Amino acid sequence: MSVVVSNLTKQYGSQLAVDAISFQVGKGEIVGFLGPNGAGKSTTMKMITGYLPASAGIIEVCGIEVARHTAEVKKNIGYLPEHNPLYPDMYVLEHLEFAGKLYGLKGAHLQKRIQEMIEKCGLEREQHKKVGMLSKGYRQRLGLAQALIHNPPVLILDEPTTGLDPNQIKEIRQLILDTAQDKTVILSTHIMQEVQAVCQRAIIIHLGKIVADASIKELTAHASLEEVFQQLTQPVGS
Repeated sequence: MSVVVSNLTKQYGSQLAVDAISFQVGKGEIVGFLGPNGAGKSTTMKMITGYLPASAGIIEVCGIEVARHTAEVKKNIGYLPEHNPLYPDMYVLEHLEFAGKLYGLKGAHLQKRIQEMIEKCGLEREQHKKVGMLSKGYRQRLGLAQALIHNPPVLILDEPTTGLDPNQIKEIRQLILDTAQDKTVILSTHIMQEVQAVCQRAIIIHLGKIVADASIKELTAHASLEEVFQQLTQPVGS
């Protein structure tokens, strides 16, 4: 398994943001992490990537325990957070070179990876622009290129199409499908169409707990994904 999460918990004071959840994601799977705002999706992703310590539980990425070997785990993960952290005064090529060097890439190999990412992510026309001049869609493309620069086996994408127009959403979804052919992908969203368009399986989280974990086909056997989602994430007491 590429990602194994066991009894993962995150507590802020008396609030349980993530409540003893467990799941596994195998190599080559594209899994949609579904939930309403505040369900615990981003918190879980931050713990998997090692950017946020867990209160309890164990996470393994490619057989490496996150809490014990955080730096090693980060080498195996490409992470696109919800708020894409880009430097607006850098040029696109400069930004990718900077990101590659952070992962230890250098010389001809670094330059080759930069050009591969430029082509794969459709940044040819934008590569000589400053990041601050890019549209939202191209910033997301650059964020994906940055996440993929070191060719990681696991890709973690937090709300990758938020704020994009319909054409940009379609392009980013296709880009995810193209890049995910040989990778494990966990994609968080609250958009049903996104999960059905891109993912093979959905994990639905509500109030910090997993309330469903099944293939899209299984989840939609008797109702639409949106109906299933609404049933499973109704407010307490409704």
